[in-house]
Amino acid sequence: MISYTTLADSDLVACLKDSDKAAFTEIYNRYKGLLYIHAYHKLRNQAEADDVVHELFAALWTKRTELVLKTHLSGYLYQSVRNRIIDLISHKKVASEYMVSLQHFIDHSEAQTDHLVRENELSAMIEKEISALPPKMKEVFEMSRKANLSHKEIASALELSETTVKKHVNNALKILRGKFGILLYMLYISQR
Repeated sequence: MISYTTLADSDLVACLKDSDKAAFTEIYNRYKGLLYIHAYHKLRNQAEADDVVHELFAALWTKRTELVLKTHLSGYLYQSVRNRIIDLISHKKVASEYMVSLQHFIDHSEAQTDHLVRENELSAMIEKEISALPPKMKEVFEMSRKANLSHKEIASALELSETTVKKHVNNALKILRGKFGILLYMLYISQR
C-alpha cells in the first residue's frame, strides 16, 4: 500500500491524473491550510477565503485529467488562488459600481417620478380652477397664459377693450392666488 504522505508533489500529481482520490486528498490536506491563509491575508474575509480554496480544489479534481503543470504543484496552486482572488475582487468592484449606479438611478428616477406626479396633480388642480372661472374671464386668461397673446392681441381677437382684457386677467389671477396661494400660483405660471 502506498503512503501518500511521503510522496513528492510530482508523484501525487501523476496519481491525481489517474483519478486517485487518495492522492487528491493528500494534496488537499497538504495545501488547504496554507492556501487558506494566503487567501485570507488578501481578502480579509473568512468565508470568501474558504470559498476560493474550495473552488480551487473542486476545479483541480474536475480538470485532473487535463492538468499540465509548468511549475511545481505549490506554485500552480498559489497562482490559481491568486487568480481567483483577483477575479473575486474584480467581480466585487464591478458589482459595487453596478449597485452604486443602480442606487443612483433609483434615487434619481424616484425623485423625478415623484416630482412629475406632483407637477401633474398641481396642473390638474389649477386647470380645474381655471375651468371654474366665468366663461369670458376663462377665455381671456387662457389666451393670455396658454397662447401667450398680448392684451392688445386678445382685445382685437375678442373685440374687447384692452382695459377689459387686463381686468379679466387680473381678476383671474386674484381668484387663482386666493385658491392656491402665491407659491403654487408662481410655480404654475413659471411652467407655462
